[in-house]
Amino acid sequence: MGANISGGGSIDGDATGPPLRPRLDDIPESCAALILARLNPPEICNLARLNRSFRSASLADFIWESKLPSNYKLIVEKLFVEEDRDLMNLKKKDVYARLTKPIPFDGGTKEIWLDKNTGGVCLSMSSKALTITGIDDRRYWNHISTEESSYRTVAYLQQTWWFEADGELEFQFPAGTYSLFFRLHLGKSSKRLGRRVCNTEHVHGWDIKPVQFQLTTSDGQHVLSRCYLDNPGSWVLYHVGDFIVENSNALTNIKFSSTQIDCTHTKGGLCVDAAFIYPSSARKQVKLCS
Repeated sequence: MGANISGGGSIDGDATGPPLRPRLDDIPESCAALILARLNPPEICNLARLNRSFRSASLADFIWESKLPSNYKLIVEKLFVEEDRDLMNLKKKDVYARLTKPIPFDGGTKEIWLDKNTGGVCLSMSSKALTITGIDDRRYWNHISTEESSYRTVAYLQQTWWFEADGELEFQFPAGTYSLFFRLHLGKSSKRLGRRVCNTEHVHGWDIKPVQFQLTTSDGQHVLSRCYLDNPGSWVLYHVGDFIVENSNALTNIKFSSTQIDCTHTKGGLCVDAAFIYPSSARKQVKLCS
């Protein structure tokens, strides 16, 4: 007495059909979930398209909780407005998806989000969150609107003798190594007849002496680098330095700066967008300084 199996095979020893071959659909959902747990988020999403088993397994909370940073509950509690805090009641995959979108805080001058590929915590501080020498003097500086910044505005320097932009941030980072950058642009870009154009009229002085970048942390880490600004017409991430967080339960205070204060010459034509902090494992293409 044999029980016929779809696919032409049989469990009888006398079956004349071809032997059964395992299919992806035959993988138990629990096994699929264990496979997915070892992958990164983009890989999980790609495999979820294979079949119903992998799609169902990809919704498991334990998979996505392992991809979230250790402080994700703190991010939700501290930065989300009251009506959005029911986010914690959602599936962990939905929590992850929401946190990969920038969350503004401190009056919209800062943003935090998770890197889609690694789940690492990323932050940025707009030019309005930085302390820029002379920023209120319209002879030297202006805030200009642009679609090329997530903050929709950048600080534009026409000319100065003393360039200094300082920032400070205190945050409870998950343990790991992080990289800090300034996003800068030589020239003023705009749209003309639907095309991007860049006015480099005021660009000068940056090839005479390098800009000095500096980073210090509350636990005594200190990094200093120097770099000439170049590539007019392009946004460049200038690498300030890296810092290490060992205690994810403690606040880390970071102070950083970008300066060119050699008063033997003027410099100008510079757009300051923001400072960015990325996990070093998710570091973007940058301009390395020496």
